[in-house]
Amino acid sequence: MFSLKKHIVNHKKKSILLLILLVWYYFSLPKELFNNPTSTIIESKEGKLLGAKIAKDGQWRFPKQDNIPIKFKQCIVQFEDAYFYKHIGFNPVSIVKAFAQNLKSKSIKRGGSTITQQVIRLSRKGKRRTYFEKLKELILATRLEFRYSKKEILQLYAQHAPFGGNVIGIEAASWRYFGRKSSELSWAETATLAVLPNAPSLIYPGKNQLRLLKKRNRLLKKLFIEKIIDKTTYDLALLEEIPQKPYRLPQIASHLLQKIDNEHQGKFIKTSIDYNLQNQVNAIVKTHYNVLKQNQVYNIAVLVLNVKTRKVLSYVGNAPTDKEHQKNVDVINKPRSTGSILKPFLFAAMLDNGEILPNTLIADVPTQIASYHPVNFDKQYSGATPASKALAKSLNVPAVKMLQQFGLERFYHYLKKLDLKDLKYNANHYGLSLILGGAESNLWDVSKSFAAMSATINHYDDLQAKYYTNEFIEPSYLANFKADYGKISTQKTLYDAGSLYLTYKALKEVNRPEGEENWEFFDSSKEIAWKTGTSFGFRDAWAVGTTKDYVVGVWVGNADGEGRPSLVGVQAAAPILFDVFDKLPSSKWFEKPYDELTKIPVCRKSGYRAGNYCTEIDSINVQITGLRTKPCPYHHWIHLDETEMYQVNASCYPLGKMKHTSWFVLPPLMEYYYKKQNPFYKVLPKYMKGCTSESKKIMDFIYPKAHTKLFLATDFNEKKNAVIFRLAHNIANAKVFWYLDKTYIGTTQQIHEMPIHPKTAGKHIVTVVDEFGNEIKRIFEISK
Repeated sequence: MFSLKKHIVNHKKKSILLLILLVWYYFSLPKELFNNPTSTIIESKEGKLLGAKIAKDGQWRFPKQDNIPIKFKQCIVQFEDAYFYKHIGFNPVSIVKAFAQNLKSKSIKRGGSTITQQVIRLSRKGKRRTYFEKLKELILATRLEFRYSKKEILQLYAQHAPFGGNVIGIEAASWRYFGRKSSELSWAETATLAVLPNAPSLIYPGKNQLRLLKKRNRLLKKLFIEKIIDKTTYDLALLEEIPQKPYRLPQIASHLLQKIDNEHQGKFIKTSIDYNLQNQVNAIVKTHYNVLKQNQVYNIAVLVLNVKTRKVLSYVGNAPTDKEHQKNVDVINKPRSTGSILKPFLFAAMLDNGEILPNTLIADVPTQIASYHPVNFDKQYSGATPASKALAKSLNVPAVKMLQQFGLERFYHYLKKLDLKDLKYNANHYGLSLILGGAESNLWDVSKSFAAMSATINHYDDLQAKYYTNEFIEPSYLANFKADYGKISTQKTLYDAGSLYLTYKALKEVNRPEGEENWEFFDSSKEIAWKTGTSFGFRDAWAVGTTKDYVVGVWVGNADGEGRPSLVGVQAAAPILFDVFDKLPSSKWFEKPYDELTKIPVCRKSGYRAGNYCTEIDSINVQITGLRTKPCPYHHWIHLDETEMYQVNASCYPLGKMKHTSWFVLPPLMEYYYKKQNPFYKVLPKYMKGCTSESKKIMDFIYPKAHTKLFLATDFNEKKNAVIFRLAHNIANAKVFWYLDKTYIGTTQQIHEMPIHPKTAGKHIVTVVDEFGNEIKRIFEISK
């Protein structure tokens, strides 16, 4: 009886040698056969190729794919290795035939390699084709057969076989030579690819066409003989032409490809991009680019987000411009001056904190705050305007007034919570210009913030008056992305749903661009809350809009920062925004968040919570925090004489003859501009002569004295210093409006100090008017 132990003892050397050979054989095959760099590939959510970036070694080599088409399997087996499914890595018959033929011709004419051996040779990266190397390949091929299944070996071959030029692998070859997936190829096309690895350096489309055609047809004939294809298929396949030159791979989302290549280099990424929408947005951008470039505006970026899933549906990082105008720059994530695009965030924050109601009157008058002098885009003033109208018309002065009232630090806190990543400095660095474009942000962050606010309203309705704790998340371009909104809570994340709903209601009233003006009269029109922005110097034009389901963000400008006269949000960016929305499905308007709204009496003229003296009152829905807003400050109880021509009091008129009424009174400077645009505004009557209020002096100048001659000192830069005028007022918190030679120069409150800069020598007059209509003047002289 045979004893293995006894045999090993009796043949120690042979046993040790055998063990060494077995260990060598086991470890002879590397764990990783191929570690070549691969191309970065991105697909749409439907599985269509959006773009590909060549691998680092300059080869078109797609990442590993789990399956290869059945047609290619059959073609490659019939052409390269008919006994593939029967051998253990090599075919002795083929080797003997190849050896005999090569010996007879005294050169290598035939290889005799199986597909398994060819996989080994490909993994060893071009070793010389000698008999010794063939022996190594043979041994390694048998080892490969033990490690992998036949299916896996075919996959390795299909992925790493050369197909001519710098094309590696079946999928790259299919796109380069036929412009579509390998699974969509005909028998003739698949056969063409199957014969290419046999001699890739000699035969590839565009070179040696006749030899390629003969090889393909020979393979098709074999497929017919083996009854893999029928006679009709065979005859039709012979009629198909072979490709003449390689196709360019699709570049439908080139800037997204660039972004993904930086984050997932060499990977196959299925994105959330909607293939048809991406093509439509590309076409829209191209159309507008062809118009805008006539005015030397060369760059456009568009981002479309799904509010519910927070996925990217379309990503156009730039216009189809040229290298000179930085066509490869992805503008979507680049910091740009925000212009007015942040105003909705301030409006919502003030509603959220109970600072204003939607139609609270905001001062719209010439304003100077220290050295900062904001002006409206049209350089006109309305005196006072409802907050919602100021937002819809994007008025600058009211926005600055609102930011000053709300507090710079408080608003900055909201922006940081929105995770606007380009806000890299503290609030004081930006100052009040923060609301007018003094800061920078990017299209990605602004769009995602609108998506989060829209979702807050949607979720409040879905969750029956509750919120998610993680509403303000980053969007994703990945198809398998699942948004994690956190836990359900009764507490708001940042803004309450009522404030956001009222903000969007105001933004729905923004005047639309040419061609969209009468949208509300058409049933097919879409209700969109949207906002534009224009940066200082006409360098950036923004438009961001949202429906219940989608957010569209648009930026237009020049990547190098050059300004152009036409770079205005409503003219350059808004038309693109509405063209994109036209391609999106219609959405219902946001559901009203009733539990975050309440009806309160509001003064019709001022928009404030109705006070005791308001005569015209509306009951409207406002945010819950609106209950703590202050009552109307502009309606006063006044006393008139019998003719109602003068104000009177007990010092000058009998009480029994007085008439008492409520009067809507704005401060002097607001009134001056307001009454020009509001013809029904009634100016408060003057006091009757003899009434003490007329003669009572409640303010006076501290410095300078009347008819003083002043000398303006010069600083180190040869610049004239200002004269600081100081004023005392009996009412501690009174507002005072300053004029130099009848020109408005600023407003003070509490501390009444004003720097005066006369441009010429000689006599000048400073006039001061307080909010109650009291006026004083000071004449002074500047020495030469």
